[in-house]
Amino acid sequence: MATNVFINLPVSDLARSKEFYTSFGWTLDPNFSNEDAGAVAISDAIFLMILTHQHWAQFTDKPVADANATSAVINAISVDAPEEVDTLVERAVAAGATENKPQELGFMRSRSFSDPDGHAWEVMWMDPIAQSGDWEAVQAKYGDQQLA
Repeated sequence: MATNVFINLPVSDLARSKEFYTSFGWTLDPNFSNEDAGAVAISDAIFLMILTHQHWAQFTDKPVADANATSAVINAISVDAPEEVDTLVERAVAAGATENKPQELGFMRSRSFSDPDGHAWEVMWMDPIAQSGDWEAVQAKYGDQQLA
């Protein structure tokens, strides 16, 4: 069975969030978007649901956290090439994101940002050798860099 991932985020300004997420190439699905929600396709299997605070309240009794003041989750997505990390993060920053601290491990490259509501995103690329779990080959290619 195919598995899809749906990330649901409360947003303070739905129109701003729709513009933000579509500005760097993700697609808004009008069939599941309205004045209360936006359905954004990140890939064929990953979807982002951006919800007004009022709509969010239909799904939980907990208050909406201020993601600018607290941290509960980092939404991490992978890309196919290391330069795509830069492309996506630079588009997000140009659209109003705040960039966070980048990470380099040789075999893995990542940069992260916070959206206008403070939700954290990490964009990462990992060398296919590392994805295979062949750490001897990784060490042969990248040397004695920290592997954790």
